[in-house]
Order: sequence, then C-alpha cells, then structure tokens
Amino acid sequence: MSGWLITGGAGMLAADVSARAGATGEPVLALGRADLDLCDARAVRDLVAAHRPSVVVNCAAWTAVDDAEEHEDEAMEINGLAVATLAEACSLAGARLVHVSTDYVFDGSAREPYGEDAPTAPVNAYGRTKLAGERAALEHGHHVVRTAWLYGVAGPSFARTMIRLAAERETVDVVDDQRGQPTWAADLADLLVRLAQSDAPAGVYHGTSSGETTWYGFAREIFTLLGTDPDRVRPVPSAAFPRPAARPANSVLGHGRWADTGIAPIRDWREALRAAWPALAPVASGPASRSAQ
Repeated sequence: MSGWLITGGAGMLAADVSARAGATGEPVLALGRADLDLCDARAVRDLVAAHRPSVVVNCAAWTAVDDAEEHEDEAMEINGLAVATLAEACSLAGARLVHVSTDYVFDGSAREPYGEDAPTAPVNAYGRTKLAGERAALEHGHHVVRTAWLYGVAGPSFARTMIRLAAERETVDVVDDQRGQPTWAADLADLLVRLAQSDAPAGVYHGTSSGETTWYGFAREIFTLLGTDPDRVRPVPSAAFPRPAARPANSVLGHGRWADTGIAPIRDWREALRAAWPALAPVASGPASRSAQ
C-alpha cells in the first residue's frame, strides 16, 4: 500500500485528517485502538512493514492530562515508547511520519509566543510523556507538529462545552489567566496533509491558529456567535478550577518556521471559528467535557 496510515483513527483529529488525506485521491487506512495496539511493538512493526504507507500521521495519544499524573508510566507507553517504535518502523519502511504533539512541552512562563526551537520544560506528567514522543520522532528524522486548544465536530471540546452551558446556565465562569490559540481540527488536518506532501525538512513545526486569546475570550466569542450576551461569561482565575495537573499559563506558539516551507500557517482563530460554526453548533446537545477548563 502506498498512501496514508492514520493512527488514533477514532479520535476527533484523526477523523479530519482521514477526510483531508482522502481528498488527495490516495488510499487511506485509519486505525483506532481496537484495530492496532500501539503499545504492541511487534504489531506496529508488522503492520507498517506489510502496508508500507507513504505517510503515517500519528494522532493517537494518551490525552487525559489529569489522569497522567497518577498513571505516568501508562501514559509514557503510548505517548513516548509507542512513538519510538512507530518512528523506527516508518524509517525502515521509507514512510514519512508526522507526529502530533502539544504545547504542554513548555512551562508556560514565557511572555512571548514560543518558537519552535524554544527550550522545553513540561510542568506535568502529560507534557513529559509527549516530550519523550517528540524526541523519539526527531531522533528518527521525522516531523513533529505541536498543537493546542483543539476543537472539532467529533468528540468533546471546550467549544462544545460552552455551547451546551450557554443553554443550561445563566452565567458561566471561565478561566482568564491562561492564553492560547483555539484551533479548529479541520484546519490542523489540512496543515498536516500539506506538510506531509511538501519537501519541508524534518523537525518541529507549530500547528495552531494565528492570533491569541484566553479561555474567557474564546468563550465570549462563542456566546456572541450563539446570539446571546457575552457578558454572561464571567472571568475567573485558574485557582477557581483546581486540577491535579498544572496547566501552562502561556500556550501561545510561534509559527516562524513555516516561512521557509512555502506553507502558510493556520488562519486567525476567530475566522476559523466562524468557518467551523455551521458544523459545530448543531452538535451542541452532544456529550462535552466536564468543566470550563
């Protein structure tokens, strides 16, 4: 098989990557956990060797940030060790690996956007395990794309939570001391496919929307698009929502490396949210995450 292999096939991002990769006209094989256990090294090596894809996009990950604090070894198996196996298998098969990582590899203390070469310093177990996966992918000469604050049509997200809470509560308290870049999964999927099809050198790239805001600012924009009063959203500090895992206060990522690739970075987050809205709003009654970050 030439074409695309997508891991984490049951997830929000993988659904969009599969659709975008399918639009290239090449075959796409999207595998969820039930189809491929990434912690089974032999199964991973055998599958990649048998199918010999041109591109592998790794969307699979342990994403339960708080749970990783008590289960770091398990998270490391998926986010670190499994990536090492997959990266090696891709190199042996001549496949290009595009591995999806996170802003959590940074400590969030910077006052400016983090460049692709900024020093990493994760403040929680999830970030440490994702950094291990980055290093494994880079060691084998592959691509790493860090993203943050993802939302999409499939699966739970902050955006869907806000849409639901707007219908259930008179006011909603939302954190206003964490900054980042809300990123539509469809935009990231398009970027990942364009990167995989390009001659861009291996290394780290940042796949987040342009611009920046806080969770509070993001929520206000959602309430505005719902046609309701954005003042129903009330700003609160992170301390109002204590969590087992520390969150970086600054998750804003710079996009400087794209300038050398001929690939345009993702558009402004507000523009993307408006484009996503017709698909996003109808699923407001679906399951959503448990808190407002």
